[in-house]
Amino acid sequence: MKLITAIVKPFRLDEVKTALLELGVHGLTVTEASGYGRQRGHTEVYRGAEYQIDLVPKVRIEVVVEDADSDTVIDAILKAARTGKIGDGKVWALPVETVARVRTGERGPDAL
Repeated sequence: MKLITAIVKPFRLDEVKTALLELGVHGLTVTEASGYGRQRGHTEVYRGAEYQIDLVPKVRIEVVVEDADSDTVIDAILKAARTGKIGDGKVWALPVETVARVRTGERGPDAL
């Protein structure tokens, strides 16, 4: 199994959720995040004064999938989250040793 984590622009969340649902991904976790990459934040003007915004708001999406499905899920996230502009985000995958469903105690693929 793989834990796929994606950091994307907040307004692309609905597109990513729809893409994952179409693939049959039934569960995901979404958290608000902030950070920066190569763009190092941005500047905004508020009431005539310019402010440097160091941390850009993002959304972190996490989903656990079977190894065989990981590339398909990553491709779907990339396609749904892409705007073609700087700051679109990142996606990565990590191996997962064990998954257990709290309610029933099921383990492994049955717990997904």
